Amino acid sequence: MEFITNSPAETENLGAALGAILPPGTVLAYEGDLGAGKTAFTRGLARGLGCGDMVTSPTYTIVNEYLSGRLPLFHFDMYRLGSADELWDIGWEDYLDRQGICAVEWSENVREALENAIIVRIEKLSGDSRRITIEGGDCLAALSL
Repeated sequence: MEFITNSPAETENLGAALGAILPPGTVLAYEGDLGAGKTAFTRGLARGLGCGDMVTSPTYTIVNEYLSGRLPLFHFDMYRLGSADELWDIGWEDYLDRQGICAVEWSENVREALENAIIVRIEKLSGDSRRITIEGGDCLAALSL
Protein backbone atom coordinates (compact mmCIF):
# COMPACT_ATOMS: atom_id res chain seq x y z
CA MET A 1 0.00 0.00 0.00
CA GLU A 2 1.31 3.43 -0.90
CA PHE A 3 0.32 6.74 0.65
CA ILE A 4 1.37 10.34 0.08
CA THR A 5 1.34 12.63 3.10
CA ASN A 6 1.83 16.38 2.84
CA SER A 7 2.62 17.34 6.43
CA PRO A 8 3.97 15.86 9.65
CA ALA A 9 0.36 15.78 10.93
CA GLU A 10 -0.73 13.64 7.97
CA THR A 11 2.25 11.32 8.52
CA GLU A 12 1.22 10.97 12.17
CA ASN A 13 -2.40 10.31 11.17
CA LEU A 14 -1.30 7.45 8.92
CA GLY A 15 0.74 6.02 11.81
CA ALA A 16 -2.32 6.34 14.08
CA ALA A 17 -4.52 4.49 11.58
CA LEU A 18 -1.99 1.66 11.48
CA GLY A 19 -1.59 1.59 15.27
CA ALA A 20 -5.33 1.18 15.70
CA ILE A 21 -5.36 -2.14 13.82
CA LEU A 22 -2.06 -3.81 14.70
CA PRO A 23 -2.25 -7.14 16.53
CA PRO A 24 0.02 -8.04 19.47
CA GLY A 25 3.53 -9.09 18.56
CA THR A 26 3.80 -7.03 15.37
CA VAL A 27 7.25 -5.90 14.24
CA LEU A 28 7.50 -2.84 12.00
CA ALA A 29 10.76 -2.46 10.06
CA TYR A 30 11.24 1.18 9.10
CA GLU A 31 13.29 2.18 6.08
CA GLY A 32 14.08 5.80 5.33
CA ASP A 33 16.81 8.40 5.41
CA LEU A 34 17.60 10.65 8.34
CA GLY A 35 14.76 13.14 8.72
CA ALA A 36 12.35 11.12 6.59
CA GLY A 37 9.62 11.13 9.24
CA LYS A 38 10.07 7.83 11.08
CA THR A 39 9.64 9.40 14.51
CA ALA A 40 6.60 11.41 13.35
CA PHE A 41 5.07 8.17 12.05
CA THR A 42 5.81 6.53 15.41
CA ARG A 43 4.14 9.40 17.31
CA GLY A 44 1.00 8.61 15.35
CA LEU A 45 1.46 4.88 15.87
CA ALA A 46 1.56 5.48 19.62
CA ARG A 47 -1.60 7.59 19.43
CA GLY A 48 -3.34 4.83 17.48
CA LEU A 49 -2.38 2.39 20.23
CA GLY A 50 -3.98 4.71 22.79
CA CYS A 51 -0.68 5.88 24.23
CA GLY A 52 -0.64 9.49 25.38
CA ASP A 53 3.08 9.59 26.22
CA MET A 54 5.42 12.01 24.47
CA VAL A 55 7.25 10.02 21.78
CA THR A 56 10.86 10.93 21.07
CA SER A 57 13.60 9.43 18.94
CA PRO A 58 15.49 6.60 20.67
CA THR A 59 18.76 7.63 18.99
CA TYR A 60 20.84 7.66 22.17
CA THR A 61 18.92 5.07 24.20
CA ILE A 62 18.50 2.36 21.51
CA VAL A 63 14.94 1.68 22.71
CA ASN A 64 12.14 3.77 24.20
CA GLU A 65 9.26 1.96 25.88
CA TYR A 66 5.70 3.30 25.91
CA LEU A 67 3.44 1.21 28.11
CA SER A 68 0.24 3.24 28.50
CA GLY A 69 -1.62 2.09 25.36
CA ARG A 70 -3.68 -1.01 24.57
CA LEU A 71 -0.37 -2.71 23.69
CA PRO A 72 3.13 -1.71 24.72
CA LEU A 73 5.16 0.08 22.06
CA PHE A 74 8.91 -0.50 21.84
CA HIS A 75 10.57 2.07 19.60
CA PHE A 76 14.08 0.99 18.55
CA ASP A 77 16.87 2.84 16.78
CA MET A 78 19.37 0.38 15.30
CA TYR A 79 21.62 3.00 13.71
CA ARG A 80 24.51 2.23 16.06
CA LEU A 81 24.18 -1.56 15.85
CA GLY A 82 26.44 -3.35 13.42
CA SER A 83 24.59 -6.65 13.15
CA ALA A 84 21.60 -8.72 14.21
CA ASP A 85 23.85 -10.43 16.77
CA GLU A 86 24.07 -7.16 18.70
CA LEU A 87 20.27 -6.93 18.65
CA TRP A 88 20.00 -10.28 20.44
CA ASP A 89 22.58 -9.01 22.95
CA ILE A 90 20.32 -6.11 23.99
CA GLY A 91 17.38 -8.43 24.72
CA TRP A 92 15.42 -8.46 21.45
CA GLU A 93 13.86 -11.83 22.30
CA ASP A 94 12.53 -10.43 25.59
CA TYR A 95 10.82 -7.59 23.73
CA LEU A 96 9.25 -10.03 21.27
CA ASP A 97 7.99 -12.18 24.16
CA ARG A 98 6.16 -9.18 25.63
CA GLN A 99 3.77 -9.22 22.64
CA GLY A 100 3.81 -5.48 22.09
CA ILE A 101 4.56 -3.54 18.93
CA CYS A 102 8.24 -3.27 17.99
CA ALA A 103 8.91 -0.29 15.70
CA VAL A 104 12.47 -0.53 14.40
CA GLU A 105 14.28 2.43 12.83
CA TRP A 106 17.35 1.64 10.69
CA SER A 107 16.02 -1.89 10.34
CA GLU A 108 18.38 -2.64 7.48
CA ASN A 109 21.19 -2.97 10.08
CA VAL A 110 19.44 -5.97 11.69
CA ARG A 111 17.32 -7.32 8.81
CA GLU A 112 18.10 -11.00 9.60
CA ALA A 113 16.38 -10.70 13.00
CA LEU A 114 13.14 -9.21 11.67
CA GLU A 115 11.23 -12.20 10.32
CA ASN A 116 7.69 -11.47 9.14
CA ALA A 117 8.04 -7.75 9.81
CA ILE A 118 5.75 -5.21 8.20
CA ILE A 119 7.99 -2.94 6.11
CA VAL A 120 7.29 0.79 6.43
CA ARG A 121 9.31 2.70 3.82
CA ILE A 122 9.27 6.50 4.20
CA GLU A 123 10.68 8.58 1.37
CA LYS A 124 11.07 12.36 1.42
CA LEU A 125 9.53 14.10 -1.57
CA SER A 126 9.44 17.90 -1.76
CA GLY A 127 8.85 20.05 1.31
CA ASP A 128 6.90 18.15 3.97
CA SER A 129 5.55 15.59 1.51
CA ARG A 130 6.37 11.92 2.03
CA ARG A 131 5.73 8.71 0.11
CA ILE A 132 4.98 5.99 2.64
CA THR A 133 4.84 2.40 1.48
CA ILE A 134 3.59 -0.30 3.85
CA GLU A 135 4.11 -3.95 2.90
CA GLY A 136 3.37 -7.26 4.61
CA GLY A 137 1.04 -8.25 7.41
CA ASP A 138 -2.48 -9.62 7.17
CA CYS A 139 -3.93 -6.68 9.08
CA LEU A 140 -3.25 -4.13 6.32
CA ALA A 141 -6.52 -4.93 4.56
CA ALA A 142 -8.27 -3.19 7.47
CA LEU A 143 -6.18 0.00 7.14
CA SER A 144 -8.36 2.96 6.27
CA LEU A 145 -7.92 6.71 6.45
